[in-house]
Amino acid sequence: MGGVGEHAGGRRRRRGGVVVGLVVLGCLLALWRASGTPVAGGGGVGATAPGWGFTHTQYSADGNAAAQRLIAEQPLPQVQALMGWGADNPEPSPGVYDFARLDARVALITRSGGTPIITLCCAPDWMKGGKPGATDWSTLETAPSPAHDADFAALAATVARRYPQVRDFVVWNEFKGFFDNGADQWDAAAYTALYNDVYRALKAVRQDIEVGGPYLPMDSFASGTAAEDEGHGSSVNGRWGMLDERVVTAFDYWLQHKAGADFVAVDGSTVPRDARDAEQGPFAATAKFTAVSQWIHARTSLPLWWTEWYVEPSGSGWSEPERDAVLAAGMIALAQGHVAAAFYWNPETGTAACPGCLWSSTGTALPPLALLQGFARWFPPTADLVPLEAADPRVLVLAQAARGVAVNTTAQAVRTSVGGRTLALPPYGIVWFTP
Repeated sequence: MGGVGEHAGGRRRRRGGVVVGLVVLGCLLALWRASGTPVAGGGGVGATAPGWGFTHTQYSADGNAAAQRLIAEQPLPQVQALMGWGADNPEPSPGVYDFARLDARVALITRSGGTPIITLCCAPDWMKGGKPGATDWSTLETAPSPAHDADFAALAATVARRYPQVRDFVVWNEFKGFFDNGADQWDAAAYTALYNDVYRALKAVRQDIEVGGPYLPMDSFASGTAAEDEGHGSSVNGRWGMLDERVVTAFDYWLQHKAGADFVAVDGSTVPRDARDAEQGPFAATAKFTAVSQWIHARTSLPLWWTEWYVEPSGSGWSEPERDAVLAAGMIALAQGHVAAAFYWNPETGTAACPGCLWSSTGTALPPLALLQGFARWFPPTADLVPLEAADPRVLVLAQAARGVAVNTTAQAVRTSVGGRTLALPPYGIVWFTP
């Protein structure tokens, strides 16, 4: 795409394709259309609790009228980056702005009825040692130099004034450019200095703006042994693995030294750094989302956002139903962690083959969108969960008073009872039911 080609998604990616059967998709769509008015934005209780949503990437619904109509049917919160992932350099030279692509994305979100959220990443070249007027997309993930923190904060304030319809801003993305290789540690002090400048600048624009960070990747190891071998073991652990000590240290530093925050933002994958499955496999690994969420809740009362989350290792070889089942298990784990928001990274490719996408190149709804909208409809942050379990422990269950969802974690058909109701689930099947 003009000006934003191959650079726009330049990051490590831990996503996997997710597709469910068309029969399940049809049942889900019929269920939601029969359930009355959907809860826009996931039914959150405010800007700090938008619920289930998705992130726009380089290719999106910009030129796809059918996809635009699709996402307007049940509006969801939508995240867009300041620079990259579909947006051009917003300030190529000091005081010279180019918001055309960002304007278009914000307009797309608001036109669809979605709640717009902006991730304040990344920085123009001149803020990180580059030449004014030039854009080197290979340096997209370079952080601003400390001398330009104030300039980046000023840009953030300009963006906030330009888009009064945007209340939620996340500061930076995955600590990009903030790893100190010499110290083998995240430079939390440098990130927090940038964060504080941006926080103050945004609050000076409008006090009702909601600001969050640190958008730190919750990296983990498959086992305590692996973590200790690298010297990065922590006390945050379970059968899913062990959180990297460097993450714990950086998170606590930000929490203690931030100028303020309206929500906490993190991201992460259930796939460990040492590339081995957790002890009991990918379904058990999703328990990481619940455990890490609980660990964060114990440290702060701020609402918790998972700005990105992933469940599949690269080259997994999973079948499409298995991918979807693990995705659903991850969403159940996030809900059980009482998160205020969770955003699906939409891996749009701009081609006909797009595993894991929310819609096709022709604007047809794909199963991940159905699953996302189902959780947004039935499990917003305000939902009171009912402690319901399946008689067969191989089936995961999440329920509230009006609706429940069951997930078969095996490659065999399973028949089990849930709260007195008998459910028949195909291999890796997902079934919605009334408790």
